[in-house]
Amino acid sequence: MRYIVIGAGAIGGTIGGRLFESGHEVVLVARGAHHDAMRADGLRLTTPEGTVTLPVPVARGPQDVTLRGDDVLVLAVKTQDSLALLDEWARAPVADGEGGTAGERLPLVCAQNAVENERLALRRFARVYGMCLWLPATHLDPGHVIAYGTPKSGMLHLGRYPGGADEVAGQFAADLDKSSFAAFAVPDVMRWKYAKLLGNLGNAVDALCGRVPGIDKLVERVAAEGRAVLDAAGIPYATAEEERARRGDLVGYGRVEGAARSGGSSWQSLAKGSGSIEADYLNGEIVLLGRLHGVPAPANEVLRRLAGQYAREHRPPGSLTPDELTRLVEDDLSRTLRTGGLSG
Repeated sequence: MRYIVIGAGAIGGTIGGRLFESGHEVVLVARGAHHDAMRADGLRLTTPEGTVTLPVPVARGPQDVTLRGDDVLVLAVKTQDSLALLDEWARAPVADGEGGTAGERLPLVCAQNAVENERLALRRFARVYGMCLWLPATHLDPGHVIAYGTPKSGMLHLGRYPGGADEVAGQFAADLDKSSFAAFAVPDVMRWKYAKLLGNLGNAVDALCGRVPGIDKLVERVAAEGRAVLDAAGIPYATAEEERARRGDLVGYGRVEGAARSGGSSWQSLAKGSGSIEADYLNGEIVLLGRLHGVPAPANEVLRRLAGQYAREHRPPGSLTPDELTRLVEDDLSRTLRTGGLSG
């Protein structure tokens, strides 16, 4: 199988780079300065083991790739960027003599946080797979990805959407397992992705405040709201204990010389001044489900709104103290209670 990684940032660059490094066919899809840097000099992948430069083929989009019947598309962008790319790639022709489009014939794997991507993809692709990511990595500079996981670069659960595990999932997991990942083909991948969603609810806190003392209560508050909402909706999720037991000593945070670990994916969005952030599909997912099932999620709503505002205004990460953010959450909750905005 050839892996076409659409979005070669922190996640896609690590997955694509490690697969290429272990001998698999890979194409990395990127745009702008990142594409140009990789095309000129290769992908620089830094891990606790050191830095390698990998001459991975790169493309800007489907117009630069002749699709084959054995291709696997791996979508690795943030959710707010998914829709346009799904439309673009679904229409691309498969040029192997059998005809048809990528949406009709090729498997697409959502190697992304949040749980909306698979639904978006299934409207356009007949064969959709989810991938749950536990993969600490950073991409801030063109052509360069830093992956901190050790001894494995990450833990990945992979399965068919909405459920099941087939030959494609099994082969992809096996290839990943031989490429410095702890990878598992599972029949219930969304149960793992909803657990990861709960863990990602604190991403906005990380982005707005940075990793400073005093954020733990806020992080637990939004997670508690998330658990209450998922329980009310009847949505199963793996427990934190189950996740820790599965990960064991396979993946930990390693030290990378000269590159102290920065914040998570939302922190990186603010640091790069990208103008958008994934909070609408992390905290916003809990807000949406809470409204559907009559369970208030005020802390998640404040984080969703503030993270979006700070991204649009190009504010840097760490612009608020934990006390300031807590006060904003409390003020918003008080206003909502006064106006009768909460139900359930």
